[in-house]
Amino acid sequence: MRHGFIRVAALTPKIKVADPVYNAERICEKLGEAYEKGAKIIVFPELCITGYTCEDLFLQDLLLKEAIRALKRIAAETKGQDSLVFVGLPVEHRQKLYNVAAVLRDGKVLGMIPKTYIPSYGEFYETRHFAPGNGEVEEHLLDGEVIPFGTRLLFACGEIPELVVGCEICEDMWAVETPGTAHALAGSTVLVNLSASNETVTKDEYRKMLIESGSARLVCGYVYASAGEGESTQDVVFSGHNMIAENGTVLAEAARFSGDSVYGELDVFRLCTERRRLNTFRTGRESYRVVPFSLKQEETRLSRKFDKAPFVPTEELTRKRRCDDILKIQCYGVKKRLEHTGAKTAVVGVSGGLDSTLALLVTAKCFEISGKDKSGILAVTMPCFGTTDRTYQNACRLVKALGATFLEVDIKASVTRHFQDIGQDMEKHDVTYENGQARERTQVLMDLANKRGGLVIGTGDMSELALGWATYNGDHMSMYGVNAGVPKTLVRHLVQYYADTCDKEELQAVLTDVLDTPVSPELLPPVEGKIAQKTEDLVGPYELHDFFLYYALRAGFSPSKVYRIARETFGSDYAYEEILKWLKTFYRRFFSQQFKRSCLPDGPKVGSVALSPRGDLRMPSDACAAVWMKELEELRG
Repeated sequence: MRHGFIRVAALTPKIKVADPVYNAERICEKLGEAYEKGAKIIVFPELCITGYTCEDLFLQDLLLKEAIRALKRIAAETKGQDSLVFVGLPVEHRQKLYNVAAVLRDGKVLGMIPKTYIPSYGEFYETRHFAPGNGEVEEHLLDGEVIPFGTRLLFACGEIPELVVGCEICEDMWAVETPGTAHALAGSTVLVNLSASNETVTKDEYRKMLIESGSARLVCGYVYASAGEGESTQDVVFSGHNMIAENGTVLAEAARFSGDSVYGELDVFRLCTERRRLNTFRTGRESYRVVPFSLKQEETRLSRKFDKAPFVPTEELTRKRRCDDILKIQCYGVKKRLEHTGAKTAVVGVSGGLDSTLALLVTAKCFEISGKDKSGILAVTMPCFGTTDRTYQNACRLVKALGATFLEVDIKASVTRHFQDIGQDMEKHDVTYENGQARERTQVLMDLANKRGGLVIGTGDMSELALGWATYNGDHMSMYGVNAGVPKTLVRHLVQYYADTCDKEELQAVLTDVLDTPVSPELLPPVEGKIAQKTEDLVGPYELHDFFLYYALRAGFSPSKVYRIARETFGSDYAYEEILKWLKTFYRRFFSQQFKRSCLPDGPKVGSVALSPRGDLRMPSDACAAVWMKELEELRG
């Protein structure tokens, strides 16, 4: 449970209709399985102690009594176990019959939640047997013990305040005003649903959509356990379509009709972080009764996977759609800025690298949708001491293939003269040597834009901004930073998508070679004609840094948590010591380089993570990293 990970389970036992004794044994068997797998929240289907399809047998006194006996048998099975268990049964309360979820912990019944919405339409006829639950929490007497009974019950973990569990039953999830909404607004971070949802054609798709969208809207974890094999097939069939979701994402799903149990880890810390971020998510527990329960503080072994590239969709069609959307966002951002400023041209510095390639592609696409001749784009290459023939030729070929106006400004002489003016040793390849070139390039672009009534389109990406890997008042500056919201791992896919979808062989060929070229600012002299300065050798792999950036900023994870999931994700690719080394680099640079981000040019936000000081990241430039670095120093590779 360290870092807020809670292992949960949705289980469907094979039952017999109207046989609580048999069903209790099957439920206990499933409990044993769940205990072995370390589940802390365990959910069974609706009315599974008796079976959902008992119909008028629910009116039989004997069945109700046997159901209570079976509940006691199951409760006894939870004695000494460290889990919160939800199981469904019919319960008579004040001369009315209710469809109830009983909550068990360590041999005791902690509470009973009646179903709120009782369907009587189509194949459902529950109002014949069951009364609807209401919001009031009453007292239910079971063997002389008083048990809270009502819909407005929450179960709060004393050791993990972020873990608060609320309960719905089947139809409750399908209603307009779901009980889960009230539970979440009362502070529940995990919702469980005991269901008996029968199968009809395409119903599974709608059911999954409800769970995904519900968990997203309520910013919660959702554990859904549904009836399956053993229920009566007289008129309907049940598939055991169990699911676990978190904030809009299904983490685990049982294949229908498989009888599979599903397990997963919900991250309640992240859910709380997200709710804190959303100031429109308002909580209050008025009229709720909170029942405390206890869990041992144990290490949760993670089975859930984390995408190596969280900014890049894994599924190909989704990725293509995402790339198309981002290119449009970037294009229309440039289009509006050109129209607003009345700029006659767009000026783009082209190096033959990934970032400048993307910026030029976006600008070209912008001119296309605006009905402008792409010759109105001034693409400038500025070779200097570190420029290689490969990148130079790619820059030239790219401009030609796109039909932009090409201009070469060799800056070696002007940079050399500047170094003479300030007394910089040409053989001393230090930060002054590097940044002097970057600033000269920016000056050239700015002056050309002034001369031609144009707008300088910036090329730097979000990953570089996160690390401060930019020369202040050099490539750090532009008139519109079109790539400012795009991380490096995504830049590559955008360029690839452009190559795959354009119909020009020449353009495809040059883009393919750009993609194969090592990432470099080319500010140091080449060695035997090849790039001598590889960015990832200096600051670390961008796939790691983008991973760190997403989970540190978007998810709000602590350094130790980021390190933990990075080990889980990249442990086969990098040594633990290397991951930790680059994670320290990330945090050190992220904090120390905020001053560069505090004065960023405008640029479009394209995803859920952005670094604009006017938008997503309101961070002081003088923020101290001591707390974060201390936690990092306590970690071991």
